[in-house]
Amino acid sequence: MALTAGTKLGPYEIQSALGAGGMGEVYRALDTRLDRTVAIKVLASPLSSSPELKQRMEREARAISSLNHPNICHLYDIAAQAGTGCRFC
Repeated sequence: MALTAGTKLGPYEIQSALGAGGMGEVYRALDTRLDRTVAIKVLASPLSSSPELKQRMEREARAISSLNHPNICHLYDIAAQAGTGCRFC
């Protein structure tokens, strides 16, 4: 499911698409609570009904959140929203 500019995912407002891969899509978004730019990874629609893939994405998020390096992104949030599957940013 391609998200369009202006779409809201909780407090995040999609600005543009950044890329896509085998498991999901990545978007540039605005965190409206803190007025900062974030990247949001959304599980691809055809995969969002798979509990195994949702768990895999959650494991990926936990692994990323345990890392601390200037060249690795910081994880701020993980959530599920109806119609979009699992997402993290």
